[in-house]
Amino acid sequence: MDKIFIAGAGGIGRAAALLILDAQGWDCEVIIGDVSADQLAEANEWIQLGIGKKARLGTFLMPADGNADNFASVLSDAHVLLDCLPGALAPSMARLCIQYELHYVNLTEYVQETKEIIEMAADAETGFILQTGLAPGYVNNLGVHLVESFMQRYGVDKLEKLSMRVGALTQFSESPHFYGFTWSTIGVATEYVKDSEAVRNHQIVRLPSLSEPETIILNGRRYEADLTSGGAADLPQELKEQIANIDYKTIRYPGHFDWVKSFLKNDQDPSTSIARLEAHMLKNIPHIEDDVIVIYAAVTGYDQDGHLRSMQNAQHIYPLMVGGITMRAIQTCTAAPMVECARLLLTGDYRGIITQSQIDPSAILEGTIVKQAYQSYHSEV
Repeated sequence: MDKIFIAGAGGIGRAAALLILDAQGWDCEVIIGDVSADQLAEANEWIQLGIGKKARLGTFLMPADGNADNFASVLSDAHVLLDCLPGALAPSMARLCIQYELHYVNLTEYVQETKEIIEMAADAETGFILQTGLAPGYVNNLGVHLVESFMQRYGVDKLEKLSMRVGALTQFSESPHFYGFTWSTIGVATEYVKDSEAVRNHQIVRLPSLSEPETIILNGRRYEADLTSGGAADLPQELKEQIANIDYKTIRYPGHFDWVKSFLKNDQDPSTSIARLEAHMLKNIPHIEDDVIVIYAAVTGYDQDGHLRSMQNAQHIYPLMVGGITMRAIQTCTAAPMVECARLLLTGDYRGIITQSQIDPSAILEGTIVKQAYQSYHSEV
């Protein structure tokens, strides 16, 4: 039996637990951990409501001081750790996996923490798959799939552009902010402030977030997109020789980015911009359950006859019933790729650092759990 420890009992951690326990033909024990006893109890009740009382589910109150020795009772016989904690804690969770010889999977878009894990786990005997959620994560798998499909269809090995766009939105919004929180507030503030890594004319560049706005129309609906940090994963480094321009942008309803930039323009202390922006958004923007995930990926290049071609994929993902629970779209779309990566690691075929560019995209896109959450990735034209 596989034993999986999930660090973090928030919305994504409990969603991952439910997806694992609901999966057909997967004999698995799940232990979910958190530093909050109340959050653990709430997550336990939520998961059992969805899957039933007979699920192989346990809880673990994580030590507030993070002392590695205090994890022995739960990690000494575990196989995989799924890190659903805030990105700043990712290196400490990765160190636990090195000490207890576990596979490790995380979600974070934080760039510096990801680099720290790459350095510490480069020679690990177990596998470390990083940035496996929605963006970074699924959208990168989708991007690589489109790149490979384009090159195979048109017989070329160079492309002009790879675009990756994702928005975690509410189904309805109102002025002046045109937004509602469906996931981490600190995550939103961070991606709006930290620089974005992109490729321009085959060179890696760092660009200010929210500095290249664009309008896109997906299935007849108008959105805005702009540069934000983290979502491109390692694709700029790995694909810059093949693709002249690569970037990731966040999708929002028209008007939202102008509202954010009007606040940042008047912020006189850049060192505290993230905290101040988060506080400003929390004061003005509601948390909303009825969400929709908007995904767009496209590749553009010339075929062998010199004709400009494009392959595109657009999706709108809505809340999904899993077991007896309706999960928000952000929960399933983030947790499902992470769970598929855990299944990859349990094959025993992976060790050391595995980044998004190194994953066979079909292993994620064709995974049963991902296909349950994302039901239309074949729609590229």
